[in-house]
Amino acid sequence: MPLGIYISVPFCRTKCSYCNFASDVFSRKVFDSYVVRVCADISIAPQTARAMGGQFEPEVDSIYMGGGTPTVLESAQLQRIFTAVREQFLVLPNAEVTVECAPGTLTLEMIDTLLRCGVNRVSLGVQSFVDGEAAAVGRLHKRTTVIEEVARLRASGIANINIDLIAGLPHQTAESWRVSVEETIATGAPHVSVYMLEIDEDSRLGGELIAGGTRYHAHFVPDEDATADFYTEACEKLNSAGIVQYEISNFARPGFESRHNLKYWTRQPYLGFGVDAHSMLGATGRVGAIDREGHEFSRAATTQAREPGFSPGGGKIDAVRFATGDSLEKYVAGAPLQSTEVSREAALEETFFLGLRLTRGVSLDQADAKFGAGAVRRHDPAIAEMNANGLLERENEIVRLTPRGRLLSNEVFQCFLSPVESVR
Repeated sequence: MPLGIYISVPFCRTKCSYCNFASDVFSRKVFDSYVVRVCADISIAPQTARAMGGQFEPEVDSIYMGGGTPTVLESAQLQRIFTAVREQFLVLPNAEVTVECAPGTLTLEMIDTLLRCGVNRVSLGVQSFVDGEAAAVGRLHKRTTVIEEVARLRASGIANINIDLIAGLPHQTAESWRVSVEETIATGAPHVSVYMLEIDEDSRLGGELIAGGTRYHAHFVPDEDATADFYTEACEKLNSAGIVQYEISNFARPGFESRHNLKYWTRQPYLGFGVDAHSMLGATGRVGAIDREGHEFSRAATTQAREPGFSPGGGKIDAVRFATGDSLEKYVAGAPLQSTEVSREAALEETFFLGLRLTRGVSLDQADAKFGAGAVRRHDPAIAEMNANGLLERENEIVRLTPRGRLLSNEVFQCFLSPVESVR
């Protein structure tokens, strides 16, 4: 099965107050050394996969460069990364190649660079078409910037465009939210992502809300009920416009669903490079280690070859997940990859809580075929409980979230989870 490739670029022109990602404003002096490091990691991808106990597949059918704002890099730096990917992997001719862009960074020169890199899909971090709302959270663009850049992308031949919106921003009202949704539809973008504002201590705005303060316009954030109403209205308006919901936060015209993100939700293999980049590969049953130059060597506790699909303790292993350091300092310093073996039981849990994000739901028949009917049926009580609570619906052997279940999805997913496995 072809891989998906994710590349993290953690650099921004400004740090938005709601952002809880591993990105920030850095001096341009660090850009080149970061690019060098990412390219070096790409060059040893086969060794890394084997060292982590994962199956390596050279074919790639999706590339996603996110951040941060990748388009703050110089053209030569962007091209260097994409060249490294194409030198190490066989990128299929019909591959989906996406770059996240902040409105205001898409000059004609940058669009030309994206085209030379093979980019055929752009995700625009708009968040709001209301200038005051965008400015309140640190966005640097205006409504007209977005409209001009969408037109510029189309003129260049890139028509596969996603627009991100956030429901629940400071100063947002029912009227202003309606403006953002209607303006999004009017752009003609075939893909839209709608997220509800996350309130956690990992962002400045979230931390201020938890503390009950007023910095970052925190006292102008709509309450949870209003935010849920905004999300529900967006679902209705986008579906009515033919931009159909296919995942909790994602909507698309037919044929424009994000092929890369579908890999995450359907547990297809992917490799991540850069700060806080995550990977998942099918398990081989052999684990080693590599040094910074990519030379493989044995690791004492895990050098023994073992039967594919089995851990040293005898449990069946379905996949391996691993991630890089979650800060620029850790990544550049060469922090070791954090790796977790995914048991067959955990893989089944993932099948439910990832697959249920999709509006098409989870096929119990397909889960039976992969994991065995006995394993799947152990989740029947959770399915029945969520169904009785109006959070899940079941149609023959398909289970899916109800509209209410999408609003309370974390509550549903928790029912399918057992304690997290240890990280080695």
